[in-house]
Amino acid sequence: MDAQVKATSLKSRLAALLGSASSPAEGEVISASGGQDRVIAKKSFWRRYWLLAVVVLFGCAAVLWAMMGSGSNVYRVPINRLTIANVTQGPFEDYIAVRGAVAPFLIDYLTTDQGGTVKKVLVEDGAMVKSGQPLIILSNPALQLQVAAQQLTFEQTRFKYEHDLLDIQHQVSKLKSNLERDKILLDGNAIAPSTYKQEEEEYNYYLKLQAATIASRDVEQRVRATQLTGGNPTQGSNVDVANAGVEALTIRAPMDGQLTALDAQVGQSKTQGAVLGQVNSADHFKLTADVDEFYLGHVIAGQQALFTIDGHDYRAKVAKVYPQVTNGTFKIDLYFEATPPAGIHVGQAVDLRIELGGANQAVMLPNGPFYQDTGGNWVFVVAPGGGHAERRVVRLGRRNPDFVEVVDGLKPGEQVIVSGYEAYQKMDRVEFENASNSDIQ
Repeated sequence: MDAQVKATSLKSRLAALLGSASSPAEGEVISASGGQDRVIAKKSFWRRYWLLAVVVLFGCAAVLWAMMGSGSNVYRVPINRLTIANVTQGPFEDYIAVRGAVAPFLIDYLTTDQGGTVKKVLVEDGAMVKSGQPLIILSNPALQLQVAAQQLTFEQTRFKYEHDLLDIQHQVSKLKSNLERDKILLDGNAIAPSTYKQEEEEYNYYLKLQAATIASRDVEQRVRATQLTGGNPTQGSNVDVANAGVEALTIRAPMDGQLTALDAQVGQSKTQGAVLGQVNSADHFKLTADVDEFYLGHVIAGQQALFTIDGHDYRAKVAKVYPQVTNGTFKIDLYFEATPPAGIHVGQAVDLRIELGGANQAVMLPNGPFYQDTGGNWVFVVAPGGGHAERRVVRLGRRNPDFVEVVDGLKPGEQVIVSGYEAYQKMDRVEFENASNSDIQ
């Protein structure tokens, strides 16, 4: 019994040295001071291994912290799928490149003053025409009958005025002869003064009536002629005035040039005011271009533009800016500064370089798809080690097709991802897979 007690006491001391005195083994029998043994209840699994579990959890958290880049959102991508460029410093040229086209300087549209049916088409689309040349003939029987009726009424009214004027003039001539005769009789006291005075008043009345009738006839003729032509009929004979409406059924070239966009087939019905085509100036051109709405406040009249045709350089000037934005672009017109290039034609495409300002020293970043994804507000900058890139807020300024001006946030020598960010716009960090020092220049 003494040996057993000694063994138990030694075992207890050994457990205390190992730090487990408070955690005796399961089912262990411990002797009390009075020599009586008692059984210790088994502890649960979590109570026995909670310290080890805490250590394991902290270890996993540390590993995840390292893998996630200090808690940020990480995107992994092969290095060969990215375009990485260097931030540099040098002369920044403020210009934009746009696609323009040759357009006629003047355009006159062929419109119908009177509606009708296309009777004849005298020229083909694309033909060179002369001012006043007949191009299209319309037919409108109702208009022709109406004009004929109006002309008849016009002639009848004119005849009535002429008849009335002949009667008045006859009376004036007759009264004038009577006054001359009665003046002699009055001087010889052969007639009473009252009789002569009455004849004189009648003569003056017919003179006033003659003047009023002539004025009324002139007004009537102007009104009726205007109704026939819709214009000022002060020139030409009465027959020309009456037929002006019918003459409008013949569509003529408004100027010398090239007929284009012809829209007239024999038998087609055209309403009043319809556009049948256009005549473009044949030897006077301009350039037109559609510009991204981003530059609406930057492109102004007077700016220079450069372009090349057949290996020769030419210059043009912005002449007009149309502020209306359609499908994200606005339109501009440009005039040639000198003689237009020989052999150009309407519709010919031209690559234009519009100068927005002079060249000056600036920190620059190569232009790329990233700008559309970030709006120039932030970029992914490659870390010094070259294994990843981190998101950084920057301020970018002017752009040209090759470079973007860096206002703040980047220094020369740093490297930036300039390819598109669409797949990882919401990430804070981009990890490079299969990256080496030779992959990042």
